[in-house]
Amino acid sequence: MSRLETAGLALALVLLAVTLAGVRAQGTALEDPDYYGQEIWSREPYYTRQEPELESFSPLLPAGPGEKWEPRPQEPRPSKKATNPKKAPRREKSAPEPPLPGKNSNKKGMKTRGSEKAASDDHRVRVAHEDVRESCPPLGLETLKITDFQLHASTAKRYGLGAHRGRLNIQAGINENDFYDGAWCAGRNDLHQWIEVDARRLTRFTGVITQGRNSLWLSDWVTSYKVMVSNDSHTWVTVKNGSGDMIFQGNSEKEIPILNELPVPMVARYIRVNPQSWFDNGSICMRMEILGCPLPDPNNYYHRRNEMTTTDDLDFKHHNYKEMRQLMKVVNEMCPNITRIYNIGKSHQGLKLYAVEISDHPGEHEVGEPEFHYIAGAHGNEVLGRELLLLLVQFLCQEYLAHNARIVRLVEETRIHILPSLNPDGYEKAYEGGSELGGWSLGRWTHDGIDINNNFPDLNTLLWEAEDRQNVPRKVPNHYIAIPEWFLSENATVAAETRAVIAWMEKIPFVLGGNLQGGELVVAYPYDLVRSPWKTQEHTPTPDDHVFRWLAYSYASTHRLMTDARRRVCHTEDFQKEEGTVNGASWHTVAGSLNDFSYLHTNCFELSIYVGCDKYPHESQLPEEWENNRESLIVFMEQVHRGIKGLVRDSHGKGIPNAIISVEGVNHDVRTANDGDYWRLLNPGEYAVTAKAEGFTASTKNCMVGYDMGATRCDFTLSKTNMARIREIMEKFGKQPVSLPARRLKLRGRKRRQRG
Repeated sequence: MSRLETAGLALALVLLAVTLAGVRAQGTALEDPDYYGQEIWSREPYYTRQEPELESFSPLLPAGPGEKWEPRPQEPRPSKKATNPKKAPRREKSAPEPPLPGKNSNKKGMKTRGSEKAASDDHRVRVAHEDVRESCPPLGLETLKITDFQLHASTAKRYGLGAHRGRLNIQAGINENDFYDGAWCAGRNDLHQWIEVDARRLTRFTGVITQGRNSLWLSDWVTSYKVMVSNDSHTWVTVKNGSGDMIFQGNSEKEIPILNELPVPMVARYIRVNPQSWFDNGSICMRMEILGCPLPDPNNYYHRRNEMTTTDDLDFKHHNYKEMRQLMKVVNEMCPNITRIYNIGKSHQGLKLYAVEISDHPGEHEVGEPEFHYIAGAHGNEVLGRELLLLLVQFLCQEYLAHNARIVRLVEETRIHILPSLNPDGYEKAYEGGSELGGWSLGRWTHDGIDINNNFPDLNTLLWEAEDRQNVPRKVPNHYIAIPEWFLSENATVAAETRAVIAWMEKIPFVLGGNLQGGELVVAYPYDLVRSPWKTQEHTPTPDDHVFRWLAYSYASTHRLMTDARRRVCHTEDFQKEEGTVNGASWHTVAGSLNDFSYLHTNCFELSIYVGCDKYPHESQLPEEWENNRESLIVFMEQVHRGIKGLVRDSHGKGIPNAIISVEGVNHDVRTANDGDYWRLLNPGEYAVTAKAEGFTASTKNCMVGYDMGATRCDFTLSKTNMARIREIMEKFGKQPVSLPARRLKLRGRKRRQRG
């Protein structure tokens, strides 16, 4: 044997020895029940965050003037999603299964579990030890955390039905055109079709959730499928059930999500779904979400740099009705001097609609201090807004106690009202189903089937018809339009929650408000109803269009993603042409929206803020969503101090309620509150402002609005008209003034009688 051949043989033996050593080490790691548990556990708080009991929720509080704050003792509870693998006893075969993957231990949806371990490790795809099995969150197909470049498929019917459309709960466009369709659909109907996800790092896959195609006209869904995993996308290992390939049961219709857990979690980089059967009259089409825990890689700088963290010590979890009340109580106990809990009414099922007031004088309206509100949960299944407002309540309390100058100024100069759950009945339905298995609409409506967001009186049509007849402002004003009598009747199809909001808004002189919704990432401003009755989309601006555009942009521009031109659209609409904002009517027409009602019936400028593509994100996503929205939530509240404000008083210094404030060139007025104070949102500029009231002489002055934050003070003193003074004198002496026309008629009658 030559020297070269001898050296080659020696090198081969060395490589073989190294490979065998690596396999042994890998086998040892797999046999250790704590191996994967320790890796996943170290990624706290994203995958197995231990959530504190609400009773013990008390972040460290700084010492205030003359006080010494001491934190309450906290007793951390075990996570609902997992037990600490370092202390967990080895499970017996008869032990119950762990909670289903997804939020809140989802109760609904079809589930399939294997009774035996997968039996293939031929291609170095790791099988995670069953004893450390724990639920994993979604990888992020629905939330768009998984990019289009990470989704691949064998074939596609066309681009609009490509792999990038195979995301759970994605919605098709109205026309279901070539670009925005509602699923991935294979180009051929055979057993060789597949859709796969590249997790871009080793991931512990635990389950698959599937839906059919979102379509108004077609019925397409997959009824069974196989699951395969790979480390290199070339060699694939099929999930086994004993000695054969495991067949997972798929969908029986196109909208209800179906969860299938892998019999044993699999560790790999790629996962593939291979349809085996589909609806007889349809084709291979599906939407999906993958459940998996990415394994940490300390050497991967890219992932470490892009991981979202938060330093805020808040209660990042989903709260049912009881937990929401408890959290409000805890915050109220922490900050009793600036918070008040009250309810504005009850839901159809009798649940109280709780609101939190945050102000330096809670419970009273301070003259000159504007009122602001946030509302969430009009659609009960749009849960992210609800949780963001509960986080905001905690944050404002903590930062006020920590003497954050910005928050202290906001609380002391604004009366803030936060209503986290307008539709608690619907939320309880969505909460029972959970996040991934709740679907797109479960819990959207009230218990009696009403969409609150579109349940307010249509005042737009009343105004526009009056304008066409030239009855404005003689018979119908451009503001404070009265609610029709039919709407107020008991037989009207009006939700109890809607009536409660109307009474609330009529009682409190709100200046600015935002209602948080979900399923998109955009800020919509009124009008929401198109003026042309034959159109479904038409730009329909209010007289305050420039103000509304600024208000919408103030939220969108400070959000981490809304104005990012690189981000993928949620479903079908690209809102980047208007920097993450849209006129509601140009998007889709809605009659009786809260935004239009607020603008035409009250002083309040209301906008709809869509805070995320995923209506009901997993708990592990809440810290990141909070970081996405925190600055926007605060900046939007601060806009209540933009424009002019002041008092309208009589010559004796008494405030005049219901005085009309008009701005030249803007065909929309506001009115003063009971104490004569008013607020008028305006963009920077110089304005001719007129104050007028019945029985008083109108007064006009120029008011300058600057670019700095803080409304310009613009007060008015009105003098009574001559007729008003005469009435006042006559009433003082118990007499009524005689009108001149009536007096003339009386004199003429007397002369006729004298002549006769």
